[in-house]
Amino acid sequence: MSAEPVRTDAPVRGHVLVLGGTTEARRLAEMLAGDPSYQVTTSLAGRVARPVLPPGGTRIGGFGGPAGLADWIAAHGVTHLVDATHPFAERMSFNAARAAALTGIPLLAVRRPGWTPGPGDDWTFAGSLAEAALLLPGLGARAFLTTGRMGLHSFAHLEDTWFLVRSVDPPAAPAPPKLEVLLARGPFTLADERELLARHRIDVLVTKDSGGSATAPKLTAAREAGIPVLVVRRPPVPEGVAQAQSPQAALEWLAGTPA
Repeated sequence: MSAEPVRTDAPVRGHVLVLGGTTEARRLAEMLAGDPSYQVTTSLAGRVARPVLPPGGTRIGGFGGPAGLADWIAAHGVTHLVDATHPFAERMSFNAARAAALTGIPLLAVRRPGWTPGPGDDWTFAGSLAEAALLLPGLGARAFLTTGRMGLHSFAHLEDTWFLVRSVDPPAAPAPPKLEVLLARGPFTLADERELLARHRIDVLVTKDSGGSATAPKLTAAREAGIPVLVVRRPPVPEGVAQAQSPQAALEWLAGTPA
């Protein structure tokens, strides 16, 4: 049986600009790229040297602040803006809110639910990377630091703590003096995380409250090993922005939002 032809006469609902870099952003781009009624462009920050590109159109690099983003939106006929950046991409989320206000186009923020501790978890919360660096020496001496290579400088002054950092690209200085770097790209399984914690004799895990299932196995492995977890809370988000917790919910929002 021959495949059913793709319709080319479907009305175009609009041009969706997805501020990406997350699993949710990629999944949304996949959904939109398969729908001829939408044009989709995903914008990536460019912090990874060889990113895995989503389907549809892509652009890499900053916009030059909210005014630059607003100019790009106007120049490319964007009708809907979706902020699906990482929960800790604070500046970009505020830039998106300002650009949406400047252009008058609808904005949706896709924010995955944060993590919550369960039975057997030993979690300590910090309000920032700087606070986490203050608390860390009291929690352990061999740290698996999973807060991202861009924030490594916050721990550079800790001379007595040994750090393990896993990153797609090598981190830049400044960095802690006792540091081992594993270059790897996830996702990582629970078996991977169990083996890593045991092999490197990790006694404390440091992470951001990223949420989602992709990076959650390390939390389970820490719980099983009886290792404390130092969790950096999420930064504030712009007020008054519509929110969705999943790509499917974002798709439903797009379908109900006029261009």
